[in-house]
Amino acid sequence: MKLQQIVFVLFCTVLFSCQTAKKDNTSKKELPKRPNIIFMVSDDHAYQAISAYSNHLVETPNIDRIANNGMKFTNACVTNSICGPSRATMLTGKHCHIHGKTDNLFPFDETQTTFPQLLQKAGYQTAMFGKLHFGNNPKGIDEFKILPDQGSYYNPDFNTNEGRITVEGYVTDIITDMSIDWLDNRRKEDEPFVMFYMHKAPHREWLPAPRHFKEYTKKTFVEPATLFDNYEGRGTAAKTAEMNLLKHMNWAGDSKLYPEMMAELGLKDESGWDLEAFDREVGRMNAQQRAVWDSTYIPLMEDFKAKYPNMNDTELMKWRYQRYMQDYLGCIASVDENVGRLLDHLEELDLDENTIIVYTSDQGFYLGEHGWFDKRFAYDESFKTPLLVSWPGVVEPGTTNTEMVQNLDFAQTLLEAAGIEAPEDMQGESLIPLLQGNDEEWTRDAVYYHYYEYPSIHMVKRHYAIITQEYKLIHFYYDVDEWELYDRKNDVQEMTNVINDPAYADVLVKLKKELAEMREKYGDSSQLDQELIDKYIHEKENPDVIKVSLH
Repeated sequence: MKLQQIVFVLFCTVLFSCQTAKKDNTSKKELPKRPNIIFMVSDDHAYQAISAYSNHLVETPNIDRIANNGMKFTNACVTNSICGPSRATMLTGKHCHIHGKTDNLFPFDETQTTFPQLLQKAGYQTAMFGKLHFGNNPKGIDEFKILPDQGSYYNPDFNTNEGRITVEGYVTDIITDMSIDWLDNRRKEDEPFVMFYMHKAPHREWLPAPRHFKEYTKKTFVEPATLFDNYEGRGTAAKTAEMNLLKHMNWAGDSKLYPEMMAELGLKDESGWDLEAFDREVGRMNAQQRAVWDSTYIPLMEDFKAKYPNMNDTELMKWRYQRYMQDYLGCIASVDENVGRLLDHLEELDLDENTIIVYTSDQGFYLGEHGWFDKRFAYDESFKTPLLVSWPGVVEPGTTNTEMVQNLDFAQTLLEAAGIEAPEDMQGESLIPLLQGNDEEWTRDAVYYHYYEYPSIHMVKRHYAIITQEYKLIHFYYDVDEWELYDRKNDVQEMTNVINDPAYADVLVKLKKELAEMREKYGDSSQLDQELIDKYIHEKENPDVIKVSLH
């Protein structure tokens, strides 16, 4: 080879190497060192009730700020749509059958490592304020003020490092006050921190802040297209679930009728939300709060009392939907206001530039779709959850991601962000590639779901599922053996089970095979299902053996 040719080849090789290195450096930006983390979790906050996703029900300008400053995930979902199990999955990065909290009955496995423990060990200051829903002494947390169990909306109690306290006010405001107080007075400026900001709202029974009573009880909201769904296109589970607005909501707690008026109208709460329970919530109010409550809800009840004798089931269903939305979205209004307070305060403290902010919920929620309230099913409204992430300098503002991500992924994501190696037994995947815009590095195209709490409240049958962006295959088991298949692209409301449609035969074979592989991958099995059923039945029949985890 001539000298000129050799020089030319070397030149091209060096040029190509430089271009490749430049491309690689562009796609893999160096992450900021030890960013602060604020992890926001609301309870039962449906993605339909965040205007970054849809503004047909409510405007949430402050929560939307996180989406505008970062990334909105439109296919974020949970592994099990129920409160305690979902939060345990967030903390451990593991499916429920691994961390033990398969439902709200079973205790969390205290031997499990949580990502706050690992952050704490690596020098992060850790704090938690609000609702955890399991345990009174969260692992890896330096300072905590958490609600006992479900907590109360008005003048709530909190379990703290120093014992139980009662705080006057509205719970959403109080949780924010506590968080701001910690940032101002006990945060160490020379240490990175993770703060868990975890709201009770908008959990049932939906009790707004007094300042929102009058505004929201006068609002009228658009009805979902499937409010009067008769479930003809689905199986036994949908037909037998006890989540119907007309049939299964209670009158006192959900629709806010005084028990005395219920007696006058001959109404009964099958759920047993009687005068004692009513007083346990509304009875916590101080005189000023109760005066605002009475001035709002007594006229509302009197109006219903006059109309009720002439209402048919359709009219009553519509009335119950509006009452539900008025209180549920009234709770959301306070959450949004308080998220705004916290975001403003971070800016005032100059903490907004090196802080990851995550906003999510422990699951989705039915807002009248299919005539339902609550969650539990692998159907979209309960399976999908809001997920908004801002991280200045890393996440491009105003971006949207459609990949299948889960609450299973939060632990590994935040550990990687902090520069900490995740334990090998965590089962999620870090979202860092997606947050950096490198979608081609994402390896998952399907997620696994498993719901266990049956027979129990709402009577949603046990089931597990595999879900892709295109399809959803569900197996209901225990007292039935039924399969359901949905085309998520062409049947977005999931109205028609196509399990027996010949056009989907190949899809069904493929998904059943992938579901079996996924159950093996995550260590789930029919044998384990039966063991958990046996344990559930034993402990339901012997309630004294149930021990609440205190650690």
